[in-house]
Amino acid sequence: MKRVLDAEAPGERLAAFRIVAGVFVVGYLVLRLPVFLALGDRPAADFEAVGVLAPLSSPPSRAVLVACIVAAGASGIASTLGWRYRPAAVTFAASMLLLTTLRGSWGQLLHFENLMVLQLVVLAASPAADVWSLDAKRRAPTAPTALPGSSVRYGWPLAVASLVTTITYVIAGVAKLRYGGLDWISGDTLRNHIAYSAARLDVLGGNPPVFARTAVRAEWILGIAAVGAVVIELSAPVIFVGTRLRNAWVAAAWLGHVGILLTMGVGFPSALFGVAYAPFFALERVRARGQTRGVARTFC
Repeated sequence: MKRVLDAEAPGERLAAFRIVAGVFVVGYLVLRLPVFLALGDRPAADFEAVGVLAPLSSPPSRAVLVACIVAAGASGIASTLGWRYRPAAVTFAASMLLLTTLRGSWGQLLHFENLMVLQLVVLAASPAADVWSLDAKRRAPTAPTALPGSSVRYGWPLAVASLVTTITYVIAGVAKLRYGGLDWISGDTLRNHIAYSAARLDVLGGNPPVFARTAVRAEWILGIAAVGAVVIELSAPVIFVGTRLRNAWVAAAWLGHVGILLTMGVGFPSALFGVAYAPFFALERVRARGQTRGVARTFC
């Protein structure tokens, strides 16, 4: 564990993660705006406060809800751009924590939302705006400063964010075995989940997932998929062992989420768009490659 947390990384890598996570969460907030606003219309009798809202006996007013949404959007844009980063990032993480906890207080528990909020909390506690930010430009208005070298200062936030993702998957695997047991391993529980999701959508007038019917009928495939899901989730720590194992695990986990989407109609956006796995990779190299290609074209 100490070797993981003591890993060094360049400031650009942490800044790239800040930008990727910020763009994703702000985009998610905008797309899900009607859902968050609808929380103000939920019946107070069904409200059961959890997490940081546990002390509340009734839901906050609609004015407070709207203020929280506005604060999340404004601070999200500011922290993504790296403007007044520390207060912006703290406000962004806190407001998204409140919004997602509010959804959870009505029983809408979304694990990927919990993961993205935890990553925002890690970013808020880190120096993620030392480079590639408006703050960095403001500190050096006349001449750009040298980019910081690799340091634990930039490595530990990426390591913690990676651990958060890893632990999330391990907990999911343990939960499957704890509550599903042999029924999960045999594929019976998975088949019931797929059948229930398809039937529910059919009753509500929606379109069942593309491969739901095929999956329910193919018992042997579900058995392999059920075992594979547990193996993938419990083996998440291999991302810290080596590059090849990391890449193989990410590919397997991502394909697993694609399978869930196609058979159950349940999407995990942070995983499907790769944001959950972003702290695993040297994201700054994407920009470096783009700059190299641009220079090459200039001289060709």
